[in-house]
Amino acid sequence: MKPTLTVLTVDDSRTMRELLMSALTDAGFDIVQAVDGLDGLKVLETSVPDVIITDITMPRMDGIDFIKEVRADARRRSIPILVLTTETELSLKDRAQEAGATGWIAKPFHPEKLSEAIRRVAA
Repeated sequence: MKPTLTVLTVDDSRTMRELLMSALTDAGFDIVQAVDGLDGLKVLETSVPDVIITDITMPRMDGIDFIKEVRADARRRSIPILVLTTETELSLKDRAQEAGATGWIAKPFHPEKLSEAIRRVAA
């Protein structure tokens, strides 16, 4: 039996966090949640997820800066980071990739496709 993957979700929307929790728990993942980039960094002090999913537009610390901070930390540099956002601006997608994002998924998400993406980047 494969070990359960742990996913950190970083999103300021309570509704989106609940949707992610439900969909990913149903898919067999362990979920850790954060409400923005700063909270995500705090969670990473005590948790080592297999994959991170982050929104871009958030208060206090947005997803781009969060990705940069994660990538700057040698202990967490190799954790795959998927961006899950409603943003469609190509320059923002480019900035996320330059910061170190592994992939980009548009909201609304399809639970099975998101689960497949998580498993693919965690492999």
